[in-house]
Amino acid sequence: MRADRLVSLVLLLRRHGRLSATALARELEVSTRTVLRDIEALSAAGVPVYAERGRHGGFALLPGFQTELTGLNHDEALALLVAGSRRGAQVFGLGSALASAMLKVVDALPESYRLTAAGAAERLLIDPETDLLSRRAAEEELPDAVVAEVRRAVFAGHRLRIHYEAHEKAPEWRTVDPIGLVTVREQGYLLAQRSGEDRTYRLSRILAAEELDEPAQRADRVDLDRAWQERSTRFRTGGDQVAVLLRVHPARREELVGTALAVLAEETEDGWQRMEVTFQDSRHAEWAVWRLSAGAEVVEPPWLRAALRERAMAIATRYGDGVGE
Repeated sequence: MRADRLVSLVLLLRRHGRLSATALARELEVSTRTVLRDIEALSAAGVPVYAERGRHGGFALLPGFQTELTGLNHDEALALLVAGSRRGAQVFGLGSALASAMLKVVDALPESYRLTAAGAAERLLIDPETDLLSRRAAEEELPDAVVAEVRRAVFAGHRLRIHYEAHEKAPEWRTVDPIGLVTVREQGYLLAQRSGEDRTYRLSRILAAEELDEPAQRADRVDLDRAWQERSTRFRTGGDQVAVLLRVHPARREELVGTALAVLAEETEDGWQRMEVTFQDSRHAEWAVWRLSAGAEVVEPPWLRAALRERAMAIATRYGDGVGE
């Protein structure tokens, strides 16, 4: 539509300052003749577009020109406001910056959009701190100074020195080549390389960070989604993982899938699901299956059956004495 094209033309001039008719035509995917007609239409509508002659000339807006025109429709404005309500930016230390940006977005909207979009956003709640069972979402303590240093190194493409506390290990300093930042279920991760090997670090376990002057050894472009999927796959299939064969009541299947690393095989047997799944280690397996109570039965391995039997006997002993007195 021509109205959308006119909006895009103004936004291009505001962003770049000056553009030739050829450049505008290329950006808008129209002919230069169409661009010239659009410029005339904008001038007639009171938008102060002027032409500069010469080799480096082109079209530009008068300095200081401001307008409510943003190119956002109602749903686009609502999407921005809803995005601003999410806590993902908090993970990367950008909470205050996001709040400031949302104020600027709202202020730039036409008044009709501003009122309706803000009102609609009040009726949407994304990722509340507690669920229906009043369980609070896990929150990580991320010092702003540490996260800011990590973020600067990632964006600048510089090497990073971090004081990292791995699980059940003493903190130690290590120098890494940062690749990107990822947030999953309110938990932040730094994707990096160390001595050419892929590494993933929990932001909450970085005790201190120092951006170095030397450039990071990394590719110019990165597909973070693909990198995260590859690392997730390696995590699920490596380490001290254990495979468990068990029968699960259909009502508890999703709960099991939500805690297991991977489902290797599954079939229906006597109304129950017979499944082969993997867990991170023996403690993870025992904890996950115990949560299912009588809704699951371990078939293999024998040591897990024995561990669960010992747990059940300890509970029965604890509550067996004095029953009925």
